[in-house]
Amino acid sequence: MTINVDNLNNFMIDVLKELGNIGAGNAATALASMISKKVDMNVPNVRILEFNKVAEILGGEENLVVGIYFELTEDIVGNMMFALDMDSAVNLTNILFNRKKESLDLDEMDISALSEIGNIIASSYANSLSTLTGLKIFISIPSISIDMAGAILSVPAIQYGHVADHALMIETVFEEDQNLVSGNLFFLPNLKSFEKILKALGVN
Repeated sequence: MTINVDNLNNFMIDVLKELGNIGAGNAATALASMISKKVDMNVPNVRILEFNKVAEILGGEENLVVGIYFELTEDIVGNMMFALDMDSAVNLTNILFNRKKESLDLDEMDISALSEIGNIIASSYANSLSTLTGLKIFISIPSISIDMAGAILSVPAIQYGHVADHALMIETVFEEDQNLVSGNLFFLPNLKSFEKILKALGVN
């Protein structure tokens, strides 16, 4: 089976959008429960793109971002990454700590909190994908890095670049009061796993 992103049918895109909706709803519920506040999450934009286009989505290779990584194991093998620009990362910590910090400097407590939220969001989407496909998906504990997008992407590229040609991107935008957070969740399964996902979703 050869994956041709341009030829994926409307059914596949609709299924992926449904995955995005379910995952976003679960993530918003979990986040709201964690901070005891109402969290609004927009209908996510879902795309499949070539891995070498990911840096553009993140604002270019030199743009400073926060990347939270997870390894995928069991039926699906690969990598998952939740990426935020610095403004969104600070806004997210402001939501969590009920403050109005403007500095882009993140301390250890901020980084720990971002890792936890990344874990909640990644788990929500992984569980949604598992439910839709019937495939077992285990994710590792989060690993966080703050660096230029090009450097951030070198980690999954080195680990999976020889097998992960495409990424499933779910744009995740949510807000609480005046704090807007825009992030992107990337699924980077290896080729065999991507084929398993498509087959499980009924795409030939």
